[in-house]
Amino acid sequence: MPSECVRVKLGDLIRVKHGFAFKGEHFVDEPSSHVLVTPGNFAIGGGFQDTKLKFYRGPVPEEYILKPGDLVVTMTDLSRTADTLGFGAVVPQSAQWVYLHNQRIGLIELLQPSKVSKVWLHYLMRTSDYRTWVVGSATGSTVKHTSPSRICDFEFDLPPLAVQREAAATLDTLEGRISLLRQTNATLESIAQALFKSWFIDFDPVRAKAEGREPEGMEAATAALFPAEFEESALGLIPRGWGVVPFAETVNIMGGGTPKTSVAEFWGGDVPWFSVVDAPDFGQVFTLRTEKSITTAGVENSSTRVLPAWTTIISARGTVGKLAMTACPMAMNQSCYGLVPKLSGTEPLVYLAAQHLVDDLKRLAHGGVFDTITRDTLSSVDVANAPSDVRASFAAMVKPMFEQIQEGVARMSTLAELRDTLLPRLISGKLRLPEGRDQQLEGATV
Repeated sequence: MPSECVRVKLGDLIRVKHGFAFKGEHFVDEPSSHVLVTPGNFAIGGGFQDTKLKFYRGPVPEEYILKPGDLVVTMTDLSRTADTLGFGAVVPQSAQWVYLHNQRIGLIELLQPSKVSKVWLHYLMRTSDYRTWVVGSATGSTVKHTSPSRICDFEFDLPPLAVQREAAATLDTLEGRISLLRQTNATLESIAQALFKSWFIDFDPVRAKAEGREPEGMEAATAALFPAEFEESALGLIPRGWGVVPFAETVNIMGGGTPKTSVAEFWGGDVPWFSVVDAPDFGQVFTLRTEKSITTAGVENSSTRVLPAWTTIISARGTVGKLAMTACPMAMNQSCYGLVPKLSGTEPLVYLAAQHLVDDLKRLAHGGVFDTITRDTLSSVDVANAPSDVRASFAAMVKPMFEQIQEGVARMSTLAELRDTLLPRLISGKLRLPEGRDQQLEGATV
């Protein structure tokens, strides 16, 4: 421990303000200007995520409007392993949303701003020592709870303010690069989604030709693949000659399985083993690493199979409709299906088609205790069956976007590993800057 550090409790430096119990009658599904901050806005590992927004239209007490830069902490977690309990997150600057201080979310207020950096505190609340303290003192079985008093009782070594600021600046640099990659990936996925909808849902190239116009943003050779007329079908008007088929007929459906958990030699190997907890957020698409892995013996002695890279995985039991693409060969549990295109090379098209069908599949899911998607469910949703040359042309166009997303996911993973390696040493003051930054961040560019 650096000699200039002092032993303190969080309660010596901060207080934790409870949030407001906003009334459920004012919660809305459609976007509004006000967003309630919930535990879903805390990423596993810490930090703010805006992929799970809960909108609100109702009266707002002025003192419960959060400001950009506010530090908040989640005090409730529904997951079995308390994935986000106690983690901190900094409220982002947003041109779209006003974030509200909801119940079970704590707002960190500094008591001694001359001794502690709020940004540094955010990273302290992502260290393993802090997490062990919060999770170990949590109450509840199904739903885990912590409290301001438990958070404030955490004891640690506090470096000087200048050291805190240096550490926070380095970690913020890494976070910024990860965030930029995440935003780029989300933009690429949005573009791919829009193109899929244009070609296979709205049939824009066909509409253009039917109206005597040239399809926009399309080479003549590609435009020639589309007819200039529509025909009636079970799905309504579709391009002439396309026809309608069950989605299941366009893919090979692969099942998963779980090796015996009692056999140690089946687990901890080199084969990533996918379950719903490994599903990526919007824009990330690819799963590169999984929470658990199995061995070749585990594959050979269970019903699971190794899926090829770029297989679309859909969760089919419990939390249904979660999607991922495999960034490398991996296995999966029995609560998922792997979808491999029958037309080789059209893997991105399968992912986008499944993404478009998710709401229908959820609606058709059935089961007693858990919602379930079966092979019959996948056969009960129909799609317009574009000719193979149209599907191949589309896949060739969007594949570079998916390759860039995959590369972005890999870079994000590398940067996150670097951040997590540096985090405890920087927070403790044992790694000082600029030496640490020069040596550790070299080559970590986006």
